[in-house]
Amino acid sequence: MTDRVSITAKENDPRRLRADRDARKRASSTMRQHREKLAHGSEIRPEFEYELLSMFARNELGAAITMPAMATFFSLSAMFWAPAFQAGLWLVLVIAAKQVLLKVAKRFLAQPRADIDIKLWRRYFIMAELLNGLTWAGFALVGTGMLGRTLFPESLFGGNETTLLFSSHVFIFASLIILLAIRMTFASTLLPILHAGTIPMTAAVVGRLLMLGDPFYLALASMAIGVHVYFVFLAKGLNSTAVAMLEFRAQKDLLISELEEEKLISDGARRRAESANKAKSRFLATMSHELRTPLNAIMGFSEVMKTEVFGEMTNPTYKEYAENIHHSGAHLLNLINEILDLSRIEAGRYELHEEPIRITDMAEDCHRLLKLRADTKGLQIVEDFEPGLSQIWADQRAIRQIILNLMSNALKFTPRGGTITVTIAMAADGGQYLAVRDTGPGIPDEEIPKVLEAFGQGSLAHQTAEGGTGLGLPIVRSLIELHGGKFDLSSELRKGTIATITLPRRRILESMMPLQPLGQERHRNDEPSRGDSGRLTAPAPPQATSPSDAPAPRPARTGTIRPQRAPRLIAPRQTEVAG
Repeated sequence: MTDRVSITAKENDPRRLRADRDARKRASSTMRQHREKLAHGSEIRPEFEYELLSMFARNELGAAITMPAMATFFSLSAMFWAPAFQAGLWLVLVIAAKQVLLKVAKRFLAQPRADIDIKLWRRYFIMAELLNGLTWAGFALVGTGMLGRTLFPESLFGGNETTLLFSSHVFIFASLIILLAIRMTFASTLLPILHAGTIPMTAAVVGRLLMLGDPFYLALASMAIGVHVYFVFLAKGLNSTAVAMLEFRAQKDLLISELEEEKLISDGARRRAESANKAKSRFLATMSHELRTPLNAIMGFSEVMKTEVFGEMTNPTYKEYAENIHHSGAHLLNLINEILDLSRIEAGRYELHEEPIRITDMAEDCHRLLKLRADTKGLQIVEDFEPGLSQIWADQRAIRQIILNLMSNALKFTPRGGTITVTIAMAADGGQYLAVRDTGPGIPDEEIPKVLEAFGQGSLAHQTAEGGTGLGLPIVRSLIELHGGKFDLSSELRKGTIATITLPRRRILESMMPLQPLGQERHRNDEPSRGDSGRLTAPAPPQATSPSDAPAPRPARTGTIRPQRAPRLIAPRQTEVAG
């Protein structure tokens, strides 16, 4: 049976349930991603591929002037070794292909995202980029039929055609590197588009260099292939970075949406809790009135019968019944008051009426109230008060209720012949503390949080103590926290429990020393005396007994002397008397 209970507890553990839920969510997310990859034929998630295509389209639109300008520069440079017609035709083709790519990019960005077919538009971009790459590859073929002939006078290159040939091929090789770097920057978001735009240009340059058959140009062709491979690896790194950035952004958006969802749930729960709290307050207020009204009649009439106000009750059993009715009514009224106090404290409607009080006086009053009950049970209450304690600034009713609750609990849980010690002294931080120690059965450490909750009671104490509601300690903790203090409960099985409340230093009223000793006030020396005739006489000036004792002359005032204002005479108001 115990094993079954432990297994059930493990299965219902909130952390285990939360971990299982997260594992199921991760598994379903992974399966959904694999399904999407198989359906779309790509390793990239469809929403990421749309973002990558958008980045490529925006990059192309941002370089709408840069690439044609660079093509114009290349075309003018090619006129050194190629006819102007070939260079101009190549420039027109490059600009036309660029316009086709820009038109595709504009149409892609203009369409709503929900209407876009990712596979179809990816194919459009690949075809447009391939067309653009083929036109750029034509730059390596410009002037191939003019090799060995020069279009300019021999004096321009010193009569050496080899210089012109060498310079043209080096320029084509350099243009390949520039084009690879630019296309890697623009098209690294999608590697198929990058390959479609760069492989034709690299293949054309390598083919032109290989046609020359010179070892130097063979080395240049090998370098062109190596540079292309290097830029492809760089593009893969940039692509991985872009995909990771999109994943992080998607996770951030998901986290924000989850936070907003949790906020909506928490707001709904808070509103429900507030409405439930208002309903509870209304219910308690209504029940308070509805219960106290008949309770007053029950307790009043039962007290009249118990005290035999209207005559002696011949049957003693009836008198005992009346005492039981009065006792039960008092218990129910006390329970109602405690529930109402706790509800007001929890709702923040408990107002403190603070005044200077002495906590030792409150403890002595509570001791007198509970002395008869303690003597009946055979318990001894010991007062251990530190002398000379200052007054505190607190609510008298709340402090009285705190002490009564603590001492009542000690009376309940202390067996016959036990001792209850009430200690009041200065705290280490300058405040004051009150500790109630009993010799009861004690509370296990794991049950202390339970007894501090509303209606909570310990198992061992519940078996040995009188009946109770379990509201005393929660009310004590709430009231002392309203005063800015703290409540501590420590216990040891079979030895007893110590309940301690500590008031902060700011609650202590320290008496101030008089500014002037009593009877030696400064105003008494200047007070005029009355003579024998009863008239006021000015005090006589002090007589100097020696030159050193004579008062020093007062320095003369300097500055403008203000004229005294003349007194204003107020004529008495005349009263008209009717003749």
